[in-house]
Amino acid sequence: MKNIFTLEFSIDNRRLQSMHGYIERFALPLLLGLLVAISVLTFVQHLNNGLGLAYNDARSHLDIGRRVVEGLKPGLAQLGSVWLPLPHLLMVPTIWNDFMWHSGLAGALLSMVSFVATGIVIYLFLKRLGVGVLGSVFGVVVFVANINVLYLQSTAMTELLLLATMTVGIYKLVSWHRDNSIISLVHAAFFIMLSTLVRYEGWFLLFVASGLILFRTIRTRGYKTAEGTVILFGTLAAFGIALWLLWNLLIFKDPLYFALGPFSARAQQAQLEQAGNLITKGNFWLSFQTYMYALIFNSYMYQVIMGAIGAVVLWSDKKIPAGVRIASTALFAPFFFNILALYLGHSVLFIQGINGDTWFNARYGVMMMPSIAIFIGYLVHRAATLRWVIIGLLTFVLFFAFANGDAVTIDDARVGSSQKNVSEVSGYLKEHATGEKGFILISAASHDAIIFSSGLPMKRFIHEGTGAYWESATTSPDRWARWIVMRTNDVNDLTWKAVSVVPTFLERYTRVAEYPFADVYELHPEWLPALQTEPVLKQHK
Repeated sequence: MKNIFTLEFSIDNRRLQSMHGYIERFALPLLLGLLVAISVLTFVQHLNNGLGLAYNDARSHLDIGRRVVEGLKPGLAQLGSVWLPLPHLLMVPTIWNDFMWHSGLAGALLSMVSFVATGIVIYLFLKRLGVGVLGSVFGVVVFVANINVLYLQSTAMTELLLLATMTVGIYKLVSWHRDNSIISLVHAAFFIMLSTLVRYEGWFLLFVASGLILFRTIRTRGYKTAEGTVILFGTLAAFGIALWLLWNLLIFKDPLYFALGPFSARAQQAQLEQAGNLITKGNFWLSFQTYMYALIFNSYMYQVIMGAIGAVVLWSDKKIPAGVRIASTALFAPFFFNILALYLGHSVLFIQGINGDTWFNARYGVMMMPSIAIFIGYLVHRAATLRWVIIGLLTFVLFFAFANGDAVTIDDARVGSSQKNVSEVSGYLKEHATGEKGFILISAASHDAIIFSSGLPMKRFIHEGTGAYWESATTSPDRWARWIVMRTNDVNDLTWKAVSVVPTFLERYTRVAEYPFADVYELHPEWLPALQTEPVLKQHK
């Protein structure tokens, strides 16, 4: 009898092992397929409900990519200096297609691929930490089952691309701390370099990663080896920053034009400070409080608490090598960057009812979602007795989040300061300029969303990136512009600043439409015969 019982137990054990091996073997491809399906379905949903292009910044990103391939002066110079170039460069292969441009898919495709990649890397990250299938998959669920993440992955915004490059970079950095493989270090440098070309959080991650590499190598192999290792890492990791500085020097004659120029975040924040709206600058507690609220609104309170507990459990687990635990602190790089940026006045973030009466850049709180997912996945793995309680409570929280449509990023896009109602101006242009000849003079820096929403070809617009066309149209508008779009009496609008000093401007144009966001001026009919309506300055660079 005992032998029969032992035999049955042995058979059951082998079946369990076989099933576990089957799950281990096919978990990754199944997860990949599920992530792709979720990504596509979510994009279609937001395309159909009109939310995919709600952020004006999303439309601006799409326009930048489009100007590289179409317009009065197409080319790489259209990448400009306001935003880092990688997202717009990656749009180029598809943005030439009108559907890909106006549906937003050319930009959303990058976010969708990044969404899938981040989910896969979270799974691999947790497996690298020794987490089983349940904890690894649950970590991915924490990331994927977040309405804010699902919304942003359906847009042409840059957050998901940053999350993907940063998460892969940190994963490879942790791998290097574990196996000391030079290939892992090179991979970490490459992906961190990519992140530095997406958003400036990547620059901060480069600094953090370099410090971690220096600290670890000095401890284990001495200063001389550490110096060489950091140089090897930094040569590739900082290559993108070097290219960006060189780009600004060649195009704008100033390597720091992106940081100090008239269109920089610094210039915009100077205006906010003068208006008394840069309230986090110099106030560390308010900066910390503001970002914590953004983090909670994007990630939900329960996930933030569980993530914090998971981080403590991870860092105190002696089974994990000390170097790996120290390297995992890089997962907090977005957290410290955003607080520091708010404190120094380099960033603006409004949370309705906390430090303002509207939303603005509330989506910055989503930057910690991969880190929170990894920490919770590890907590589920280690907390064997409470595992199902943690999972059950999270399911409960997510149910109500989805039932209520609780997404601060959508609120930010629809009713916050990140949204501006340009439909009236763009609707006027669509109605009156479609099928008619003549250029439209407009500042892309101020009105890119109007350009996109008008549905007109990019070559119909004369803006500050069109070189000789802009110079000619702002000095002799009646020779080039049939319509002018600008904010009347606003010197921050470059078009008004230029044409308002032209003596014949008021004599030859009539303000035909006035809207809260911008006004439309049209050339008097008697001046139309002398108007230039074809692009004849292609030879001018």
